[in-house]
Amino acid sequence: MTPAGSGLRRTLGLGDAVVVGLGSMIGAGIFAALAPAARAAGSGLLLALAVAAVVAYCNAMSSARLAVRYPASGGTYVYGRERLGEFWGFLAGWAFIVGKTASCAAMALTVGVYVWPEQSHVMAVAAVVALTAVNYGGIQKSAWLTRVIVAVVLAVLASVVVVCLGSGRADAGRLDIGLSGGTGGVLQAAGLLFFAFAGYARIATLGEEVRDPRRTIARAIPLALGLTLAVYGCVAVAVLSVLGPVGLGQATAPLADAVRAAGLPGLAPVVRVGAAVAALGSLLALILGVSRTTLAMARDGHLPRALAAVHPRFQVPHRAELAVGAVVAVVAATVDVRGAIGFSSFGVLAYYAVANASAWTLDSSRMSRVVPALGLTGCAVLAFSLPAVSVVVGVGVLAVGVVTYGVRGQQVSR
Repeated sequence: MTPAGSGLRRTLGLGDAVVVGLGSMIGAGIFAALAPAARAAGSGLLLALAVAAVVAYCNAMSSARLAVRYPASGGTYVYGRERLGEFWGFLAGWAFIVGKTASCAAMALTVGVYVWPEQSHVMAVAAVVALTAVNYGGIQKSAWLTRVIVAVVLAVLASVVVVCLGSGRADAGRLDIGLSGGTGGVLQAAGLLFFAFAGYARIATLGEEVRDPRRTIARAIPLALGLTLAVYGCVAVAVLSVLGPVGLGQATAPLADAVRAAGLPGLAPVVRVGAAVAALGSLLALILGVSRTTLAMARDGHLPRALAAVHPRFQVPHRAELAVGAVVAVVAATVDVRGAIGFSSFGVLAYYAVANASAWTLDSSRMSRVVPALGLTGCAVLAFSLPAVSVVVGVGVLAVGVVTYGVRGQQVSR
């Protein structure tokens, strides 16, 4: 339950909610995820994208049904707590906060690398401070900035697609779908590509700030996911048609390399700017989502209750936002986590597994359980198809969460 006087203001309409979802998904992931996915899947890259999209769709539908029933901040943390019990809600919230905090730092460092490589840590901290200030000023300011970022990124991606497909070097033969990477490679690539989709739940975590949430969230989540899938599909086809699966797998900056190969190297700097802007958009949405989940867990005492405070003027969880911003800034200033956040995909898949398990309990009819069952199975398969290091670190992070929950339970019982 939300304490009296501590609720957030409902100001987001359908368009705002869709934009928040797009800003969360169409971020830096599409600029970076294609290359490692191509290395894993080979000619099965498009098939891996389809698998990731199916799992994302199931997760989105489960999240939408739950958000209609529980339109409060916290997303799957709230759903797991209400449908499965306190432990499962805590585990989902833990996986989300820890994994996404690392993702925040990684996105901040990505901004720094693109804007000023020699001072990437300084620029990363500056980005975190600036976006935390935007979020502090109210959800409408965040939605407005997200709208601008999404427009810029979509324009850059559209340019990449037009240049690649319109060049004489595009070859439809490079799009032949096969299994050169094997079934395991396709599943591993799907798990990596899923990271680029993981953002539609940001709409649900903002459920307490959406007008008419039962109608708006149910429409916004699938709409944002559908638009994102269309964009990703076009980009993947365009880049593959120029580089092929082998060339794409070897690319260090896939989209920039693709426009160079297409005969327009002058567009490469624009693509790099687009990547920096996309990373900013991802960082903005991530801070929003992590702070709202922190708010929900603080309300229940799983985190310090002081973090549950809501600003009387701006109607945002200002202490949670400042705490998240401070932690992310410290990590981004001291550690290079860009290559060490594979466990984030594992944590996100664990988070959505709890969402699907929660949705399973909403209705006992067989047809209503098909989507959450498929989503739960897909999350489990993709999570354990990730690289071994990601799986081990991910399991370790969840184990720390279990221990933390147990220690807190003993303290409460005393």
